[in-house]
Amino acid sequence: MEENEMSEKEKRVRAVTSIYYANQKIQEALLKFAADREVVPRYFDGFGKRPDMLQYTSDVNGLVRRGATSFHASEELWNDPLQLSSDSTPKELESLRKGWDLLIDIDSPFLDCSKIAAQLIIEALVQHGVKNYGIKFSGSKGFHLMIAGKAFPREFNGEETRKMFPIWPRAICGYLMDYIREDYNRLASEILTDIGAIQRRTKLSREQLEEVRCKSCGKAAKKGSIANFVCPVCGMKVQRKNAKITKRRLKCLSNTCAGVLEQIDGEEFYYCENCVDPENENLQMNSNKHPENFEKSKGVSAEKVAAPDLVLVASRHLFRMPYSLHEKTALASVVLTKEELQNFSPRDADPLKVVVKNFMPKNEPEEARQLLAKALDWSRGREIKEKKIEEKRFGKFKNKKFEDVEMKGVTEDMFPPAIKKLLRGLQEGRKRGLFVLLTFLRSTGFSAEEINKKVREWNEKNEPPLKEGYVRSQIEWHLKQTKKILPPNYSNDAFYRDIGILDKKPETKNPLVDVTRQIRKRLRE
Repeated sequence: MEENEMSEKEKRVRAVTSIYYANQKIQEALLKFAADREVVPRYFDGFGKRPDMLQYTSDVNGLVRRGATSFHASEELWNDPLQLSSDSTPKELESLRKGWDLLIDIDSPFLDCSKIAAQLIIEALVQHGVKNYGIKFSGSKGFHLMIAGKAFPREFNGEETRKMFPIWPRAICGYLMDYIREDYNRLASEILTDIGAIQRRTKLSREQLEEVRCKSCGKAAKKGSIANFVCPVCGMKVQRKNAKITKRRLKCLSNTCAGVLEQIDGEEFYYCENCVDPENENLQMNSNKHPENFEKSKGVSAEKVAAPDLVLVASRHLFRMPYSLHEKTALASVVLTKEELQNFSPRDADPLKVVVKNFMPKNEPEEARQLLAKALDWSRGREIKEKKIEEKRFGKFKNKKFEDVEMKGVTEDMFPPAIKKLLRGLQEGRKRGLFVLLTFLRSTGFSAEEINKKVREWNEKNEPPLKEGYVRSQIEWHLKQTKKILPPNYSNDAFYRDIGILDKKPETKNPLVDVTRQIRKRLRE
């Protein structure tokens, strides 16, 4: 891009870049952290080639002269980062990986909320025996916490720790978020008081910003409705859950009556998808029978508006290196102490006033064993609970297994609108789109050959397409799984709304429910 075509933001960043990275201490800090990591420069609006690494401080200067504005590194440690390839299979990556450090990426839309989450997670780490950790500012609205790989045992439960990336880091991050959830929601809600400003920023209604939670499991409750009808002829009363108000008139349910039902009133209620009624395990816990089990957020729901996303995505995930600049803010990703975190302000990340500190903590061997054990127990418990929920949810279909019986003869015209839109191709969120597509096709009974064909056709429509090696490895991994992985629910915005495939509120909870309705409709016909 020519000088006169640069945005003001880019001009500002580039003006700082050459001065900032010329600092010998910054170069040394980047090189020290880069050991055994894949390191990729960013050229303001796009990343450089992969794989790459830093070997000398002069590499930093050379890349900056070619236009690099920031540097990003892998959490994984490699025997030789330059041997990595986009075509590498999970098995090949496993053989190249020598270990991994745990990075906890706290990224909320509001810096003060990220600060609360970081402080709570630090407290949680200490409570689990982890006394050493690194803290740094992300450069924008978040923070990164680091635990060195040597804090984890080399083997645990018969598994080599180095091979368990990203499964174990995901479990740890998910566990920590669950561990701090109640305190985070309470503390963050106290500072999220300007509802008007939040509405303008999030484009959500006041009702959407509020939340009702189940006290038993701590998860957000769903809203339902009950409509009461009466027949004016025979007086029969009928109650229907989640009834849609349409122009269609409902006939009286009595075989001997020709009357038409009239709605007399209705009410809303809340229910928990995860908990059952203690008096009737065939019913979901609901606020009609157990109002004491549901609690409405006081004002804005912190987790709904500013939930920190802690869960990692995939192997070769990159994050901004300590002391790298941030293109959007022109601030440095500075290292902090716990005491500095409390009163941190973005002005403390002025790149021209940086004081270099070490980000990597000096963890003791197996310092994080207790944390790992607790996280894996939590993850297993959640899997068991979710499996029971899914079995209960889908077990009503002819009392047979959902995937074995219901999903037969599925054709593309039976796909729900979100999946049909996904099949047109994506520009953003292609990896998440691939996950949705693979889990959906497997769950609806498509053969390996059909899945391979449909996924390849889909990828050709993406702009740009995902790399061949990544697509192939994901197809192979999903086809090897003995347990079918269900596609995410529509309520998971990251997999639907955020990638632009959900245009309106769906009538069901999951794409598979849409397909089962189509199947049952065909059977009736």
